[in-house]
Amino acid sequence: MGKGLSAAAIERYGRDGYFFPVSVLTPGEAKEYRVRLERVERDLGGPLRGVYRIKPHLLFTWLADLVRHPSILDAVEDVLGPDILCWNTSFFTKEARSPGFVSWHQDATYWGLSEPDVVTAWVAFTESTPANGNMRVIPASHRTQVPHADTFHPDNLLSRGQEIMVDVDEAKAVDIVLHPGEMSLHHVRMFHGSPPNGSDDSRIGYAIRYIPTRIRQMAGERDSASLVRGVDRYGHFDPEQPPARDLAPEAVARHAAIMKRQGEILYRGTAAERFR
Repeated sequence: MGKGLSAAAIERYGRDGYFFPVSVLTPGEAKEYRVRLERVERDLGGPLRGVYRIKPHLLFTWLADLVRHPSILDAVEDVLGPDILCWNTSFFTKEARSPGFVSWHQDATYWGLSEPDVVTAWVAFTESTPANGNMRVIPASHRTQVPHADTFHPDNLLSRGQEIMVDVDEAKAVDIVLHPGEMSLHHVRMFHGSPPNGSDDSRIGYAIRYIPTRIRQMAGERDSASLVRGVDRYGHFDPEQPPARDLAPEAVARHAAIMKRQGEILYRGTAAERFR
């Protein structure tokens, strides 16, 4: 028995590369997170785009708290061990009746990390169902890395519009159905994607990328991450600071510098210079 997962859940994650659902917030708490996000979007004049969508836990106190939530970290510790860095976060929001989608891909493809012992905790702020474009996974597809092609499709929510270059047997796909406040865990090499949202309400998920402290960044001179549990005995990443308050000027400046370095890593080999 782990801290946050049963022994059977830990075994299933290792075998299949994913596990869900894990309850981490109450429905009321999830609704409050959605309210906060939508308030920010109103203040900024629309849905989070570009750099505001990536690593927003360095800009907003309530997201800095969420990446350190004990219920999330207990489950993550069960698959990664006790010393944990939050390397990245991003929103995957599909507005009602919007064309946005996520192609079949593996997260590890362009991240530049030294080993694939990486987990994404995908926290649902809303329902995530087949009707609104939930994530789908191919069980046990996390064993090997496969080639990808960049598309930069305007409706693809991925940074490079990357998609797998081998056939994906969609008959084997599993729908990751989540209620508000639940999360899924998936391995960095899991085949996954999601279709557009055909419903009349938004689908909002917050993806938190956790790594053990021993991992290195291999694609750039330096990278940064937030220590969220345990001890960092390696110092492979520059330590990040949570914001003192939402959109504090010093936090915005630090975030801009971090996004420049992250963009150089994730967009290396392309003409792209900034997050969409």
